[in-house]
Amino acid sequence: MALKAELDAIDWKILKELQDDGRMTNVELARRVGISAPPCLRRVKRLEETGIIRGYRALLNAPALGLDVVAFCLVGLQHQSDAELKAFAEATRRWPLVREAWMVSGDSDFLLHCVASDLASFQSFVIEDLTSTANVDTVRTALTIRQVKADGLVAI
Repeated sequence: MALKAELDAIDWKILKELQDDGRMTNVELARRVGISAPPCLRRVKRLEETGIIRGYRALLNAPALGLDVVAFCLVGLQHQSDAELKAFAEATRRWPLVREAWMVSGDSDFLLHCVASDLASFQSFVIEDLTSTANVDTVRTALTIRQVKADGLVAI
């Protein structure tokens, strides 16, 4: 696999540590990767500026916030023109229950990761919003039982 960025072993260590704990101080990060704080900060800034580090966020405990339903929706569109795909992608941005949306290949066109307070709210979203959206042909849903793995998105 060819890398799109030139990263050395220290950069990879920085990425791994920040993916595991994005709130650590620069001093702690530098200690963990074996360099002093000033060059560590310069490396992190470079990784941010080049877009390798896209941002930082808190990982919230959805059930503790009353969001007990996690589901996935496979959505098939009637037409897959560029304009139709873009229109549906834009619609996903307006739905608060949709936390992530992916355009996919195969029998479906989009995969939606949804989080809702309860089953009734999720069903309401599917019936009133999703299936009634222009150009939506099929919707298949999968309710989750429990999450069994939650690593960062990039294996380092």
